[in-house]
Amino acid sequence: MPASSPNLRAFLDANPLVARVEVTDAKGSTPREAGTWMLVAPAAIFGTVGGGQLEFMAIDKAREMLAPESPPASAPSPEENKDRRSGAGPAAPLIRPFGAPTPRERGEGGAGALLDIPLGPEIGQCCGGRVGLAISVVDDGVRAVLMAETEAEDARLPAVYVFGGGHVGHALAQTLALLPVRATIVETRADAILDFPLDIETRLTAVPEEIVREAPAGSAFVVLTHDHALDFLIVAEALRRTDTAYVGMIGSATKKATFKSWYLKNAGGSEDAFARLVCPIGGDAVRDKRPAVIAALAAAEILAALATA
Repeated sequence: MPASSPNLRAFLDANPLVARVEVTDAKGSTPREAGTWMLVAPAAIFGTVGGGQLEFMAIDKAREMLAPESPPASAPSPEENKDRRSGAGPAAPLIRPFGAPTPRERGEGGAGALLDIPLGPEIGQCCGGRVGLAISVVDDGVRAVLMAETEAEDARLPAVYVFGGGHVGHALAQTLALLPVRATIVETRADAILDFPLDIETRLTAVPEEIVREAPAGSAFVVLTHDHALDFLIVAEALRRTDTAYVGMIGSATKKATFKSWYLKNAGGSEDAFARLVCPIGGDAVRDKRPAVIAALAAAEILAALATA
């Protein structure tokens, strides 16, 4: 689940008891950098601090802090560790450096627990670095701070506007929902903006060209509506801007040639502006027209364009 504000709010609303795991120090080769965090509830998690045994250990400790006080947990036996390395045993940490949580470790009074974890054979990882983790129970104040910080991060993400909520639009939305972008689906049909991921904004408008004009500088525009004439109007509007990161249109070589003829003769377009159009989206190296494949290829293309804009 990506750390967008709608997903975070849904997670916090569904889980009244939550602990935060934050990477405080990352030395050498580590899966994530300092400042990365995840949330752990008794039966769910939000985000990741890098996966593997490191994350299993963090989740175990966080859930110990959330649970009622219990007898100290014994360290796994050598045979249990052997089973876990081979995959025969349960997916749990190889080393449990803490026993029963104290009131301080459970986060009472705003305190928490600290873990200093070497990423070596001792825990079944081979990164070779060392990670410091801070784990604390999340109170109402921290919830508010997390929401405010995540909303601010969302606002800084590059904007991607997808015009068209058909099969490819849905597939592209599913893909973009996993990526560090702020995606919006724009449609002229009310029944075509249903069932999109929680963190994908939808806009219903009779004049989609206005969305192009209002978009922030550096935006990406992907045009794949149900109507070729509407596609042409939206693309022409996008190409009028000189501050876009990406302008793409779904279609074939024939559609691109038809658009070029119309654009140069009737829309006041130029050869230089037309040269900025990506069509077909996702390129033509993979000849597979399934929506999920087109979406994956187009998403990679859009990310590359945003990274170099």
